[in-house]
Amino acid sequence: MTKKQKDTKVEDKEKKSTQQEKKQSKKEKTEKKEVKAEEPQEEVKEEKKAEKTDKEKFEEINDKYLRLAAEYDNYRKRTLKERMELTKSAGEDILVNILPVMDDFERALGSIDQAKDINAVKEGIQLIYNKFKEFLKQKGVKEIDAKEKEFDTDLHEAITKIPAPDEKLKGKVVDVIEKGYYLNDKVIRFSKVVIGE
Repeated sequence: MTKKQKDTKVEDKEKKSTQQEKKQSKKEKTEKKEVKAEEPQEEVKEEKKAEKTDKEKFEEINDKYLRLAAEYDNYRKRTLKERMELTKSAGEDILVNILPVMDDFERALGSIDQAKDINAVKEGIQLIYNKFKEFLKQKGVKEIDAKEKEFDTDLHEAITKIPAPDEKLKGKVVDVIEKGYYLNDKVIRFSKVVIGE
Protein backbone atom coordinates (compact mmCIF):
# COMPACT_ATOMS: atom_id res chain seq x y z
CA MET A 1 0.00 0.00 0.00
CA THR A 2 1.19 3.30 -0.82
CA LYS A 3 1.36 6.13 1.50
CA LYS A 4 -1.47 7.86 -0.24
CA GLN A 5 -3.71 4.92 0.15
CA LYS A 6 -2.80 4.68 3.83
CA ASP A 7 -3.59 8.35 4.31
CA THR A 8 -6.95 8.02 2.60
CA LYS A 9 -7.74 4.97 4.76
CA VAL A 10 -6.89 6.89 7.89
CA GLU A 11 -8.97 9.82 6.68
CA ASP A 12 -11.86 7.47 5.93
CA LYS A 13 -11.61 6.01 9.42
CA GLU A 14 -11.52 9.46 10.94
CA LYS A 15 -14.52 10.52 8.88
CA LYS A 16 -16.38 7.40 9.95
CA SER A 17 -15.52 7.97 13.58
CA THR A 18 -16.59 11.63 13.42
CA GLN A 19 -19.77 10.58 11.66
CA GLN A 20 -20.37 7.98 14.33
CA GLU A 21 -19.70 10.58 17.02
CA LYS A 22 -22.11 12.95 15.31
CA LYS A 23 -24.74 10.22 15.12
CA GLN A 24 -24.16 9.35 18.75
CA SER A 25 -24.37 12.97 19.84
CA LYS A 26 -27.60 13.33 17.81
CA LYS A 27 -28.98 10.26 19.56
CA GLU A 28 -28.02 11.64 22.95
CA LYS A 29 -29.60 14.98 22.11
CA THR A 30 -32.84 13.35 20.99
CA GLU A 31 -32.82 11.16 24.10
CA LYS A 32 -32.30 14.25 26.24
CA LYS A 33 -35.14 15.96 24.39
CA GLU A 34 -37.32 12.94 25.01
CA VAL A 35 -36.38 12.96 28.68
CA LYS A 36 -37.03 16.70 28.84
CA ALA A 37 -40.30 16.16 27.01
CA GLU A 38 -41.25 13.47 29.52
CA GLU A 39 -40.35 15.66 32.51
CA PRO A 40 -42.83 18.42 31.65
CA GLN A 41 -45.56 15.83 31.17
CA GLU A 42 -44.82 14.46 34.64
CA GLU A 43 -44.79 18.01 36.01
CA VAL A 44 -48.12 18.69 34.30
CA LYS A 45 -49.52 15.54 35.88
CA GLU A 46 -48.20 16.60 39.29
CA GLU A 47 -49.65 20.11 38.78
CA LYS A 48 -53.00 18.57 37.86
CA LYS A 49 -52.84 16.51 41.05
CA ALA A 50 -51.99 19.68 42.97
CA GLU A 51 -54.89 21.46 41.30
CA LYS A 52 -57.21 18.65 42.32
CA THR A 53 -56.07 18.95 45.89
CA ASP A 54 -56.51 22.73 45.68
CA LYS A 55 -60.02 22.19 44.34
CA GLU A 56 -60.70 19.67 47.07
CA LYS A 57 -59.39 22.11 49.65
CA PHE A 58 -61.55 24.86 48.20
CA GLU A 59 -64.63 22.63 48.28
CA GLU A 60 -63.84 21.61 51.86
CA ILE A 61 -63.41 25.23 52.97
CA ASN A 62 -66.54 26.27 51.08
CA ASP A 63 -68.49 23.44 52.75
CA LYS A 64 -67.27 24.53 56.19
CA TYR A 65 -68.24 28.13 55.40
CA LEU A 66 -71.74 27.12 54.30
CA ARG A 67 -72.24 25.02 57.42
CA LEU A 68 -71.02 27.85 59.65
CA ALA A 69 -73.32 30.33 57.91
CA ALA A 70 -76.27 27.94 58.38
CA GLU A 71 -75.42 27.43 62.05
CA TYR A 72 -75.21 31.19 62.60
CA ASP A 73 -78.53 31.73 60.85
CA ASN A 74 -80.16 29.06 63.05
CA TYR A 75 -78.63 30.65 66.17
CA ARG A 76 -79.88 34.10 65.15
CA LYS A 77 -83.41 32.80 64.52
CA ARG A 78 -83.45 30.88 67.81
CA THR A 79 -82.28 33.87 69.89
CA LEU A 80 -84.76 36.16 68.11
CA LYS A 81 -87.58 33.73 68.92
CA GLU A 82 -86.44 33.47 72.56
CA ARG A 83 -86.25 37.26 72.84
CA MET A 84 -89.78 37.64 71.44
CA GLU A 85 -91.09 35.07 73.92
CA LEU A 86 -89.25 36.83 76.75
CA THR A 87 -90.74 40.23 75.88
CA LYS A 88 -94.22 38.69 75.71
CA SER A 89 -93.90 37.19 79.17
CA ALA A 90 -91.44 39.64 80.76
CA GLY A 91 -94.03 41.39 82.90
CA GLU A 92 -95.80 38.17 83.86
CA ASP A 93 -94.26 38.01 87.35
CA ILE A 94 -95.22 41.62 88.11
CA LEU A 95 -98.74 41.21 86.75
CA VAL A 96 -99.34 38.03 88.75
CA ASN A 97 -98.32 39.88 91.93
CA ILE A 98 -100.57 42.87 91.11
CA LEU A 99 -103.67 40.68 90.75
CA PRO A 100 -104.30 40.40 94.55
CA VAL A 101 -104.28 44.21 94.79
CA MET A 102 -106.78 44.32 91.91
CA ASP A 103 -108.97 41.82 93.78
CA ASP A 104 -108.85 44.05 96.89
CA PHE A 105 -109.94 47.06 94.81
CA GLU A 106 -112.87 45.10 93.34
CA ARG A 107 -114.00 44.01 96.82
CA ALA A 108 -113.72 47.61 98.03
CA LEU A 109 -115.74 48.93 95.10
CA GLY A 110 -118.37 46.26 95.68
CA SER A 111 -118.73 47.18 99.35
CA ILE A 112 -118.80 50.99 98.89
CA ASP A 113 -122.47 51.00 97.86
CA GLN A 114 -123.60 49.07 100.96
CA ALA A 115 -121.21 50.81 103.37
CA LYS A 116 -122.78 53.03 106.03
CA ASP A 117 -119.53 53.92 107.80
CA ILE A 118 -117.38 56.22 105.65
CA ASN A 119 -114.42 55.81 107.96
CA ALA A 120 -114.38 52.02 107.29
CA VAL A 121 -114.27 52.71 103.51
CA LYS A 122 -111.40 55.17 103.95
CA GLU A 123 -109.57 52.66 106.10
CA GLY A 124 -110.06 49.89 103.51
CA ILE A 125 -108.76 52.09 100.68
CA GLN A 126 -105.77 53.10 102.84
CA LEU A 127 -104.98 49.39 103.42
CA ILE A 128 -105.11 48.68 99.68
CA TYR A 129 -102.88 51.68 98.98
CA ASN A 130 -100.33 50.54 101.57
CA LYS A 131 -100.39 47.00 100.14
CA PHE A 132 -99.75 48.33 96.65
CA LYS A 133 -97.00 50.66 97.87
CA GLU A 134 -95.29 47.74 99.65
CA PHE A 135 -95.51 45.66 96.47
CA LEU A 136 -93.78 48.44 94.49
CA LYS A 137 -91.09 48.72 97.16
CA GLN A 138 -90.40 44.97 96.88
CA LYS A 139 -89.92 45.38 93.13
CA GLY A 140 -87.36 48.18 93.68
CA VAL A 141 -89.63 51.16 92.97
CA LYS A 142 -89.10 54.13 95.32
CA GLU A 143 -90.71 57.55 95.40
CA ILE A 144 -88.53 60.60 94.72
CA ASP A 145 -88.79 62.95 97.69
CA ALA A 146 -89.18 66.38 96.08
CA LYS A 147 -91.27 68.72 98.27
CA GLU A 148 -89.23 71.66 99.65
CA LYS A 149 -86.00 70.23 98.16
CA GLU A 150 -83.56 72.08 95.88
CA PHE A 151 -84.62 71.91 92.23
CA ASP A 152 -82.52 69.23 90.47
CA THR A 153 -82.89 68.73 86.72
CA ASP A 154 -81.71 65.11 87.11
CA LEU A 155 -84.76 64.35 89.28
CA HIS A 156 -87.35 67.03 88.63
CA GLU A 157 -89.23 68.48 85.68
CA ALA A 158 -90.37 72.07 86.21
CA ILE A 159 -93.94 72.73 85.13
CA THR A 160 -94.12 76.36 86.21
CA LYS A 161 -92.68 78.97 88.56
CA ILE A 162 -94.66 80.86 91.18
CA PRO A 163 -93.69 83.51 93.73
CA ALA A 164 -92.25 81.72 96.76
CA PRO A 165 -94.54 81.93 99.82
CA ASP A 166 -91.42 82.05 102.00
CA GLU A 167 -87.84 83.30 101.46
CA LYS A 168 -86.52 79.81 102.30
CA LEU A 169 -88.42 78.28 99.34
CA LYS A 170 -86.79 80.43 96.63
CA GLY A 171 -85.25 78.09 94.02
CA LYS A 172 -86.84 75.11 95.75
CA VAL A 173 -89.79 72.86 94.96
CA VAL A 174 -92.97 74.47 96.29
CA ASP A 175 -95.46 71.84 95.10
CA VAL A 176 -95.36 68.38 93.48
CA ILE A 177 -97.90 67.96 90.67
CA GLU A 178 -96.91 64.37 89.80
CA LYS A 179 -94.62 62.17 91.89
CA GLY A 180 -91.42 60.81 90.40
CA TYR A 181 -90.02 57.32 90.95
CA TYR A 182 -86.72 55.44 91.03
CA LEU A 183 -86.29 51.86 89.91
CA ASN A 184 -83.16 50.54 91.64
CA ASP A 185 -81.60 54.04 91.82
CA LYS A 186 -82.47 54.85 88.19
CA VAL A 187 -85.08 57.53 87.56
CA ILE A 188 -88.00 55.97 85.68
CA ARG A 189 -90.26 59.02 85.99
CA PHE A 190 -89.28 62.59 86.81
CA SER A 191 -91.23 64.51 89.43
CA LYS A 192 -93.35 67.26 87.86
CA VAL A 193 -92.94 70.20 90.19
CA VAL A 194 -93.68 73.88 90.75
CA ILE A 195 -90.67 76.02 91.66
CA GLY A 196 -90.69 79.06 93.92
CA GLU A 197 -88.94 82.25 92.75
